[in-house]
Amino acid sequence: MVEINPILCKSCGYCVRFCPKQVLSIGKTRNKRGFFYPELSDPDNCISCAVCATVCPEGAIELPGKGGENDG
Repeated sequence: MVEINPILCKSCGYCVRFCPKQVLSIGKTRNKRGFFYPELSDPDNCISCAVCATVCPEGAIELPGKGGENDG
């Protein structure tokens, strides 16, 4: 499942734009820096492909258990 760190998000929208299943949307809640961060709007259709995490320039999205840069 996608985990979004709202504190890191700058609301660039890349995660929403590049999600192949369109399961993310920009939310209506602002983070402490004033940016609207994404939310998982359709979790049942998320395929855990990690495209959102890959395109996020701020590293604000993770998929626990999916493997990442620190996995060897």
